[in-house]
Amino acid sequence: MNKSSRGLLVALALIAFWPADFASAQDSEKLTMRQAVALALQNSRDLALARVQYTVALNEAGVDRAAFQPNLYTGSGLAYTSGFPSIGGDPPAVFQMSYNQAVFNPLLKGQQHAAEDRAKNLKLELDRIHDDVIVRAATSYLELAKVRHSLDLMRKEQASAEKILGVTRERVVANQELPIEVTRSELAQARVAERIIKLEGREETLEQQIRNLTGIPNSQSIDVDTEEPSFATDLPLSEMTDQAIKSDPSILEAENERLARQHLLRGAHLSYWPTVDVVGQYSLLSKFNNYDEFYKKFVRNNVDLGVRITVPIFAAKTRANVALAKSELSAAELTLGNKRQQVRLDVQQKARTVRELDATREVARLDLKLAQESLQLAQAKFDEGRLTLRDIEQARLDESDKWVAFLDADFARQQGQLTLLQATGQLAKVFQ
Repeated sequence: MNKSSRGLLVALALIAFWPADFASAQDSEKLTMRQAVALALQNSRDLALARVQYTVALNEAGVDRAAFQPNLYTGSGLAYTSGFPSIGGDPPAVFQMSYNQAVFNPLLKGQQHAAEDRAKNLKLELDRIHDDVIVRAATSYLELAKVRHSLDLMRKEQASAEKILGVTRERVVANQELPIEVTRSELAQARVAERIIKLEGREETLEQQIRNLTGIPNSQSIDVDTEEPSFATDLPLSEMTDQAIKSDPSILEAENERLARQHLLRGAHLSYWPTVDVVGQYSLLSKFNNYDEFYKKFVRNNVDLGVRITVPIFAAKTRANVALAKSELSAAELTLGNKRQQVRLDVQQKARTVRELDATREVARLDLKLAQESLQLAQAKFDEGRLTLRDIEQARLDESDKWVAFLDADFARQQGQLTLLQATGQLAKVFQ
């Protein structure tokens, strides 16, 4: 084989293997929590549906607004006439054009403003789903990191349990332990294996949740970052409560509903006044319908333009609409007051929960620190020959258990902090 052929084979081999190596390098890149949240917001079907529903609400308000804008219609028809030429109150026309625009119609205007206010609620729902997607993505990410860390600890704990079981069996054979100790060691090993199986199942579930949220394909591995984010807030409780009342979607929705009811009540009250519409019509008539036989003067082109004023003399429905609008406004105001009180209590409870979770995490941290220091002392005694292998492995088991308990407490605190940030409207600022 000459040098040129050998160089060609080397080049082909590099071309064949380089993309696979590059792909594996790409797959091994760590996915940060911010990246996971950004992908979840980009790929969320719930967010896409909420945007469409908001657009629908805006278009519905536009339909009500269209009554106060120019509306021009045209058409044509053909009808056989025997006798007086009139169909539906209007004479048959070869060509007809009509114009209609509401100028003063309080009831329609109130319905328009109410529809616009209720469309704002769909925007609030969009923002709420936006925050929910952030919380779901961040929580799944943090829990996956916790589960994987716990799995590493449990696998080490499984190795220690196997060593303890082996030593215990040897001591039973040497008549230094009772046979019940073997059963106790086997039980401890089985419990560790059970926890590993449950954690592995939870890991698979969380990975699938993250893939569903972010759109990451199954062919790409998910390697989470172990860096611990901080969601703590230093705002006093009074400020957190004020921010929650200002930004809570349920309160804002109740305020929009109250405003909509006010517009409907105002429109109902003003319905006692006349309504005004600008109307116009052009008709092209034909002698085919015998107009010249029934009218002294036949005009082929007819134009009507003016103002139509409707004066309500006795309108029982208007009075009923006013009574209904008053009662609905009262209900909306009471609902708003209840929402404010409920949100205030809810934020206070969430803040207390975060304080309790902080305390629980601190206890777990100190418990872990004590177990680590105890393990160091046990290791020193083992190195000096003053401690058995079973004792040192048992100390490692205890230290792993404390680690897992600390990870659980830390994750619970992060969940509580995320919930508090969402309740006070600060979530979007954290993930900007």
